[in-house]
Amino acid sequence: MRNDASSSAAGGSVPEPPQAAVSRETSPEELLTRSAALGVELDRDRAERLIRFERLLAERAIPLGAVAASDAGRLRERHVLDCLRATPFAREARLAYDLGSGAGLPGVVVAISMPEVRVVLVERRANRAAFLELAVQELGLSNAEVFAGPVEILAEPADVCLARAFAPLERSWRAAERVLRPGGLLVYFGGRELGEQGSIEVPSGAVLEAVVRTPVLESAGPLVIMARQ
Repeated sequence: MRNDASSSAAGGSVPEPPQAAVSRETSPEELLTRSAALGVELDRDRAERLIRFERLLAERAIPLGAVAASDAGRLRERHVLDCLRATPFAREARLAYDLGSGAGLPGVVVAISMPEVRVVLVERRANRAAFLELAVQELGLSNAEVFAGPVEILAEPADVCLARAFAPLERSWRAAERVLRPGGLLVYFGGRELGEQGSIEVPSGAVLEAVVRTPVLESAGPLVIMARQ
């Protein structure tokens, strides 16, 4: 699913940037161990692809402004491992939308870790869509594709929507609700402050399935899992 009218727009190419610092965590074994601690089993090939994605984030996404420069030394902890937490909720999915994919977080991570799931990276900004096209090609992700357009014109019903740094909970749900099939899930990455002052306010039309906190990742906020009625 590619929106050709937008994905090749002016300013959409990814410039050759100066090389950014790459995370010191380059061992597949270290990544396999830490992902297993999250309940996510990877094989070595998938772990190595995730490390290649980390390098793309450092060398291309950070200079592009799609990932904060301050995260250069903690891409694995702050982004890759955090995004892997979504994979258990997409295991039964055939189609997943990553809403406002940006640098492919979490969509590219989910596509690498779950090659049986079709993942559509939805990103309306031309330069970020161009980065996503590059990542899909460089990583050989046959199950991932880029939709370079607004979420509002998606049409195909999805089993799962992913929302990380996309919009507040209510707006993320409204965007997902329109394209989720009945019973489909929104996996929402909340900030650490979400729910700290009391219960989470569930939008109308949603059923709260779970709020998942991950103490082994200090920087991670809760995952809020909501289903369409």
